[in-house]
Amino acid sequence: MTNHICPICNFEDIDIFIEISQIPIYCNILYKSREEALNANLADMKLGFCSQCGHVFNYAFDPELLDYTLDYENSLHFSPRFQAYADSLAARLVKRYQLTNKDIIEIGCGDGDFLEMLGRDGKNRCYGFDPSHVPDLDKTGEDKGITFIRDYYSEKYSNYKADLICCRHVLEHIQRPCEFLETVRAAIGKRTETVIFFEVPNALYTLKDLGIWDLIYEHCSYFSPHSLHMAFERSGFDPQHASVEFEGQFITIEAIPASGHADEMNGDGLEGLDAYVDEFEISYTSKIHSWREKLNEWKRIGRTAALWGAGSKGAMFLNNFKQDDQIQCIVDINPRKQGRFVAGTGHEIVAPKDLPTHDPDKIIIMNSIYKEEIRRTVQGMGLKAELELV
Repeated sequence: MTNHICPICNFEDIDIFIEISQIPIYCNILYKSREEALNANLADMKLGFCSQCGHVFNYAFDPELLDYTLDYENSLHFSPRFQAYADSLAARLVKRYQLTNKDIIEIGCGDGDFLEMLGRDGKNRCYGFDPSHVPDLDKTGEDKGITFIRDYYSEKYSNYKADLICCRHVLEHIQRPCEFLETVRAAIGKRTETVIFFEVPNALYTLKDLGIWDLIYEHCSYFSPHSLHMAFERSGFDPQHASVEFEGQFITIEAIPASGHADEMNGDGLEGLDAYVDEFEISYTSKIHSWREKLNEWKRIGRTAALWGAGSKGAMFLNNFKQDDQIQCIVDINPRKQGRFVAGTGHEIVAPKDLPTHDPDKIIIMNSIYKEEIRRTVQGMGLKAELELV
């Protein structure tokens, strides 16, 4: 046991349950050369579990190491499967909250794909806040009807009224989530009809389903449904709806401003979570060992391999086996990643059309949710490679 304080509930008796040494501080920075990628900065991860609220966090996290520059690229919208999910999510929000001719803010909007869906479906006025937004990434050159503000959202933008404030896959990057949520609450002020929608990765997918490749340095917070609910209540919001999405990989929460802050939360809803934490180090080590043996066996019998998915999952998989030359290349459908190199290992990211040149015997799929999408692409190229799920 250590005495590090939980950033959600301030509980002090934190269980440090796994340490992962020397991983890239960025999995989503695009390096222009193999040399740059091999020299990427590394840091340690030490995951702590709070039995009071169910939150998991990296207590070794140092925010001074990170600077989300214009080279940061984590868009998933090039996948038809992910596009369909985001479309359905936007349609659901528009219908539930009657978002027609309304004002919408997205915090951490990236290139505005989700905001465009919200604006298109409901003809809304959309404002995207993101310091790493890159202008004119839309190759069609069409106006998305979004006002982009290349800055962090804060109370100084309280003059931007909003009927909906959404924030997807940002909160897990923030060391003190409640302080951030309190800033959002302060910016809303007396506009108590404003709806808040947040989406984060699901810690249960990592702990229970062993989605171990999601453990990255950029993510300092890993929310369980309970800890996410508590974070909002303690920050001046009244949660209205919560759900598990994307085949268990994400959690979403919808809330409205509350008149005060919650002082206490009980531990209901945490049943079984401590057991997953207790078993995690052994399960994590076993999964790494199993994959190392598999790669060694493929090498022994002369089988070549490629990896599909150059996001954080792919980068972490490669960094766990960085001394292994069994994986020839890593494939990604995002054209902004192609021709760049993976932090820590220097693997080049190639386009699907380049895969026949490598003609691998095995293709390792980093996210099972994209399996059929990838299978169709591989079959369409006439490749006979076997697909392997992580």
